[in-house]
Amino acid sequence: MAIDLKKSYRFAFRSAFFITLFSTLLLWGLLWYFSSLNVVFLGVFAVLSFASSFIVLQLRIEKFIYRRIKKIYDDVALLESSSLSSGPITTDMKTLTAEIEKFAKDKKIEIDTLNIREAYRKDFLGNISHELKTPLFTVQGYILTLLDGAMEDKNVRKKYLQRANKGVERLIYIVKDLDMITKLEVGDLNLDLVDFDIIELIENVFELLEMKAAKNNIVLTFDMEYAHPILVHADRDKIQQVLTNLLVNSIKYGQENGTTEVSVENLIKNKVIVRVTDNGEGIAQNHIPRLFERFYRVDKSGSRSEGGSGLGLSIVKHIIEAHNEKIYVESAEGVGSEFSFTLEKAHPK
Repeated sequence: MAIDLKKSYRFAFRSAFFITLFSTLLLWGLLWYFSSLNVVFLGVFAVLSFASSFIVLQLRIEKFIYRRIKKIYDDVALLESSSLSSGPITTDMKTLTAEIEKFAKDKKIEIDTLNIREAYRKDFLGNISHELKTPLFTVQGYILTLLDGAMEDKNVRKKYLQRANKGVERLIYIVKDLDMITKLEVGDLNLDLVDFDIIELIENVFELLEMKAAKNNIVLTFDMEYAHPILVHADRDKIQQVLTNLLVNSIKYGQENGTTEVSVENLIKNKVIVRVTDNGEGIAQNHIPRLFERFYRVDKSGSRSEGGSGLGLSIVKHIIEAHNEKIYVESAEGVGSEFSFTLEKAHPK
């Protein structure tokens, strides 16, 4: 591997200067002692002493020190994409030390990042295997029971096939959510941006979730009566999914006889903010930083009994970010939670 040498003359220059100064003063002292002081001779000696010292020192640096420094660069070059080995080799110790310290700091950051990613990968694989394992074992259990003889009973057969079908539907639901979130993360999901009335869309979602909310005795309502439409510019279907996921969560974790309130407010000239507020059980502060991670669950046991893919909030975050908007969460245990996100207003025609 060919590596250029970036020569440094600082060390040789300084060393030659001190050697010349010391030897010239010593010679001056001897000449003065023997009463044969000659200024011209002293000047020529100083020039020759400096030149010879500088040349010898520089050659020694390039041959002796350079070989050792080159080995450091060669060893570092074994690490792929090394920024240290990409430039010319410097024989200046101060510059070399600074380069190596920067290289070590960058590698530490890189290793820490890889460790975080590895921990996330293990966590993700563990979560997805758990999510898929439950419905798979459920389906397998019902099918094995039918094969062991329960198929002969018409009523049992129908009931078990229906339950197995529910398990398959849950698997399809998880796979679809995974497919969507993968497309969102790689930017492969095209948004169909249109102008629409966000109030009307919220009302539609209220109607879709009316039975689910009534089952838990939870009221879905606006914070006020909106007499006029509020037009926004976004992907209508994706924003409906955002609202559905947020409202389903508020119903799932809300208190019985509780309320989920939605408000739409002007944020700045061209933005509105949509707030979904409930008076449910709330979320502990230590969970909030990880709330939008895939498969992350605050309640490790109870939430699974409520169904869902564990990807709802992660999908919400990615859809909002795909619109170049922001999502926020505020929560307090025993008080409730508020999820809010911004949307661009429709452009006046």
